[in-house]
Amino acid sequence: MTMTEFLTQHLQGEHATGLAAILGNVELAVKKIATAIDEGAIAGNMGSLDSENIQGEVQKTLDVITNDIFVEALLKSGCVAGMISEEVIDPIQVASSNGQYLLCFDPLDGSSNVNVNISVGTIFSVLKANNIKPELNDFLQAGTQQIVAGYALYGTSTMLVLTTGNGVNGFTLNKKTNQFVLTHPNMQIPQDTTEFAINMSNYRFWQEPVQHYIDECLQGTEGERDKDFNMRWVASMVAEVHRILVRGGVFMYPSDAKSKMGKLRLMYEANPMSFIVEQAGGGSTTGAQRVLEINPAGIHQRIPIILGSKNEIDRIAGYHLVKKRKR
Repeated sequence: MTMTEFLTQHLQGEHATGLAAILGNVELAVKKIATAIDEGAIAGNMGSLDSENIQGEVQKTLDVITNDIFVEALLKSGCVAGMISEEVIDPIQVASSNGQYLLCFDPLDGSSNVNVNISVGTIFSVLKANNIKPELNDFLQAGTQQIVAGYALYGTSTMLVLTTGNGVNGFTLNKKTNQFVLTHPNMQIPQDTTEFAINMSNYRFWQEPVQHYIDECLQGTEGERDKDFNMRWVASMVAEVHRILVRGGVFMYPSDAKSKMGKLRLMYEANPMSFIVEQAGGGSTTGAQRVLEINPAGIHQRIPIILGSKNEIDRIAGYHLVKKRKR
């Protein structure tokens, strides 16, 4: 079943027509981005620019290319009233739009991996527009208000994984037909796991609940968990979350002494990924609260995030709660 056929069968209600148009253009953008990444150094798409994005991060050539591809494709849907992107300071206004939806996206997640040819991705989220000409505050909706969330993974194959609030499904690009085909129906995250992903170089900066959890994992069968854990770290949220969807695990980018507000962005990284993970039976927390219930303070707001297999997320949240009670 192609993605187009799947959406025709499964999109229903008031949002069906608009979401079909938006997702059709997301599909088009992802195909173009996959080509740009595949061409890489041959097309001169590698390397860094002399500019920084709103996050203060040095932009890669592909950051700008993929952002332009995504914006251009979604403008064609006729259903988008405005967009926000990791690469752009202010909301992107859509001229003469009657669109009913807002789009939040990270065009190239994990772009630091581009020059070493490791998997990267695109993350997106769709919200209902409250105004035909949306202003900044219109985007500041909690993650529970998302209508659609998804990501593209550019790895050994190109995949699109998405949820419309009724489970998670994954589609793989068949390059012979140039169609996305349903290959991972009803993706479910195992409740238990023996795998975690975190940047261990930040250990000394973490809060005590995170250190305690990681210590447990590292102690393995000699510790109170009585089982061995494996560690993974790709430095691409899309790649980390995809692995968790396929075989379980925990991904952690907690707050620490260096980044007290967290590192990842709420609107176009944490919210869409948390929506997907929860729809697949997993959990997502900052340690202190459910990610999807955060009321955004800004379109580029950063937060800590811990997501993955439900039983492990509950355990880690419990450690944070105990620490809070001791204060």
